[in-house]
Amino acid sequence: MGGPERFASGPCRGAASRSEGRGRDQALALGQPGGTRCGGEGDLYAERRSCAMDRGQPSLEPAAAAPQATGRCMIAPVRAVLRLRRRVCVLRKRRLLQLGGGPDVGTGVPRPGCSPPAPRGDLDQPQFFTFDGPAELPSRTPRKKRRRSRLVLYPETSRKYRPRVEHRSRAQHCLLLLVAIVGFQVLNAIENLDDNAQRYDLDGLEKALQRAVFGQPAAIARIVALMRDYLATHVHSRPLLLALHGPSGVGKSHVGRLLARHFRSVLEDSSLVLQYHARHHCPEARAAQDCREELARRVADVVARAEAEEKTPLLVLDDVELLPRPLLDELHGFLQPQRSHHFHNAIYVLLSGAGGPEVTRFVLQNASRGLPLLPDGARSAEASAAQAEEDLRTSLWALLSREHPLWQAAAIVPFLLLDKRDVVSCFRDEMAGEGFFPDQARAEDLAAQLSFYRVAGREFAVTGCKQVVATVNLL
Repeated sequence: MGGPERFASGPCRGAASRSEGRGRDQALALGQPGGTRCGGEGDLYAERRSCAMDRGQPSLEPAAAAPQATGRCMIAPVRAVLRLRRRVCVLRKRRLLQLGGGPDVGTGVPRPGCSPPAPRGDLDQPQFFTFDGPAELPSRTPRKKRRRSRLVLYPETSRKYRPRVEHRSRAQHCLLLLVAIVGFQVLNAIENLDDNAQRYDLDGLEKALQRAVFGQPAAIARIVALMRDYLATHVHSRPLLLALHGPSGVGKSHVGRLLARHFRSVLEDSSLVLQYHARHHCPEARAAQDCREELARRVADVVARAEAEEKTPLLVLDDVELLPRPLLDELHGFLQPQRSHHFHNAIYVLLSGAGGPEVTRFVLQNASRGLPLLPDGARSAEASAAQAEEDLRTSLWALLSREHPLWQAAAIVPFLLLDKRDVVSCFRDEMAGEGFFPDQARAEDLAAQLSFYRVAGREFAVTGCKQVVATVNLL
């Protein structure tokens, strides 16, 4: 008989055949070539058919030609061996892929039963079979998707046109018109500021003060500058309070009279200018409360009339150091924010001899006017004099603020001592006013009759130009 008879008549019988089958299965599972095969030809045909089935290819031998085993004791072990061998092939293949190899890695000869060739390093090492799960295959690097630009699709039935020019909104024209209106209003406001300052003719006031007042160029410049800034607008949040301080005869009352005369001329209404003299309107015999009520009533009438005419009034108060304290409190009340805005649109000029000794001592010690160059030559005499006058204003403000809080809101304007040259100019001006010829020599002789402070080669009049009028009247 053929192959089946040899399988049937082989020595594999009973327990001995089963033990030999188990030995062959273990040898096949461990990949060792040892062990005896029971019916070699039948196992070879079965192995080839199983490999062909695993690779998805039809068997090379026809089904009729394949030997068939009749013994039940041989078919089951052969099938188990084939299943284990197929699993070993799959595990080896996955392990080689995991290590970075391929089916062609190494130069070893492929074993029968579709197992891939192993590397030379793996041939020297023993192989062990495990039931661990297969490792995950490395994931492929995702390709970057190319961003395609969207195409503008037109309907097939419509005509294609070029894009229209962007249409300008009508709001742009309105915006341009608004900008033009705002610019015109700003220019108009600037012109109104100039017109409001030109109404008071401050340039003419400055020239008149420089021509009539001698020896006080810094004080005149400060007064005009403060008035120019204040009179630029009509509506204000606080009034302008000028405090003219200095010793007797330096020109404080004269400046007050010139200011009142100028404002009566430019405002064309004498009722908008108030001149209040402490010696005349509130003598010592009169009660302070009555003087306070009278002052409050007169000031209220002037500021109300000026507000109706949209003008800035001028209020000149002379000999303020002689005013009782209730009147100073009333003046301080005019400056408070809770008072009506009529009182804020006004110029208050306070003429006082308070601080005269301080001014005299400062001038005699520092000779602030006409200082020579400093030894280092860094600053001029004008810069030194300006710095000295600023220090004088600071010291006067601190001194007067301790006497009454009214002076804290005042702009201090100190009037310095007059030297002999200024006194001579006062005599010539008074002589020309009285009809005398203003002779220089005669004016110097008259000035020599007065008392002077002599410091560092300079002479400062003790009483200023106060006795000039009386002396000229004796001629």
